[in-house]
Amino acid sequence: MKSYLCKAYRHGPEWYIQRDLKQFLSDREWLVEQTHGNLYQQGLPDLFVAHRRYGQRWIDCKNPKRYSFTKAQRIKWPLWEQHGVGIWIITAATQEEYDKLMGPPNWRDYWKPSWSEIPDIDALLDELAMSDAE
Repeated sequence: MKSYLCKAYRHGPEWYIQRDLKQFLSDREWLVEQTHGNLYQQGLPDLFVAHRRYGQRWIDCKNPKRYSFTKAQRIKWPLWEQHGVGIWIITAATQEEYDKLMGPPNWRDYWKPSWSEIPDIDALLDELAMSDAE
């Protein structure tokens, strides 16, 4: 009789950062909700968190050595920012990274110069409308 073994699934570095951060925040009495991107819901940060004292945050976990923003994030996050929604980038489950949640949203700090300028939301929406019309 053949024995079938399931292939072990390998997770990327951001998965481990997110796993550890969820525990780190839960230990400090944060409610942690994980989001799931799909075809119909793109560009969302990885986690929505809430704390009685500190309020709500949207968090995206990034590998500090190698990260990128998706096209959907480059379009959506400036729009969210215009509507007062903050997004925090966290790169590890450490006190130093946790302290970033007590400051202003920091996603713009992770924008790479190779991506040129931070996009103007109106220009991005015009580009999207033109591509839909074609």
